[in-house]
Amino acid sequence: MTKWYMVRRWVASQFQHLRGRHVAIAVIAYAILSWILLNAAGEQALTTPFVDFIYYLIVTASTVGYGDYSPTTEAGKWIVSFFVIPCGLSIFAVSVGRLASLTIEYWRKGLLGKRSVDVSGHILILGWNESRTLHLIDMLLHEEKDKRPIVLCVRAEIENPLPKEIDFVRTTSFTDETAMSRAGVQDAECIIIDNPEDDITFAAALFCASKNPDVHILAYFQEDVLSDLLKTHCPNAECVPSVSVEMLAKSAVDPGSSELHHELLNTRKGMTQYAVTYPANAKHTTVSDIFLRMKQNYDATLIGIRRDNHVRLNPSLDEDVKPNDLLFYIADERVHDFKWE
Repeated sequence: MTKWYMVRRWVASQFQHLRGRHVAIAVIAYAILSWILLNAAGEQALTTPFVDFIYYLIVTASTVGYGDYSPTTEAGKWIVSFFVIPCGLSIFAVSVGRLASLTIEYWRKGLLGKRSVDVSGHILILGWNESRTLHLIDMLLHEEKDKRPIVLCVRAEIENPLPKEIDFVRTTSFTDETAMSRAGVQDAECIIIDNPEDDITFAAALFCASKNPDVHILAYFQEDVLSDLLKTHCPNAECVPSVSVEMLAKSAVDPGSSELHHELLNTRKGMTQYAVTYPANAKHTTVSDIFLRMKQNYDATLIGIRRDNHVRLNPSLDEDVKPNDLLFYIADERVHDFKWE
């Protein structure tokens, strides 16, 4: 009894350490031995042509058994009964089990953030703030549906919160070369950094800028100290400060201000703030002309212009609008087909 138990444990351990190459070797050995034995038994109808032989082994091992091929000699029947069928069933079961195991392992790696993402031109989010991060992803999915993929990279020990919607990478540090490479930091088009600790946000922003100098970086800071320092080292980074205190003060003086700003930022209902680039091949014009054209043709309201990394809100009507200027406007929905001429 003890010996039988030891044999079972040994067999189980061998199956646990079974690799793809072991299965491949077993399949090749099974096919070669089957061909030799059947050919020696005079079953040339089963062994030639070679494609019929492979077809017979697969049909037999998978228990389909169409019946179009079968042994005719006595020796062939014994060989099929005690070698081809039992060994074929065993190898088929092991192969299916191994394939299922690899599929599950691949899926689990993606769920746990251990797999490299195969995307480019994507939006990379660094940081996890539970419901706030989920709300951010929800708004991005509404805006970027069928456009830029979204990748979430976190340090927290969580699984992918939205496995059907986004890609997911987990790391111990946002300055880890290997993990950040798996997240595609070098190919990202936009990187959003949102962490509870400003020092981690600052370090992550510097690392991302060094790996992808042309990427659009958005960094959220609780305090302005590191925000100003980051702008010194990374002029292209866009630092988003905490405005909770300012919003409270503004709403106290002008009631309803917080609701107004919430509506402007909401992508699902009400008037929302958008931006569009004035084409490089368009002619110079004025704010008055663009303002009237937007309002009359698209029911959109021009509220600001960004030029040379400087935003001017409520520009005067006679101010020039130049090619490549970024125009901010308010509308019910994003306008995708502005006609500037």
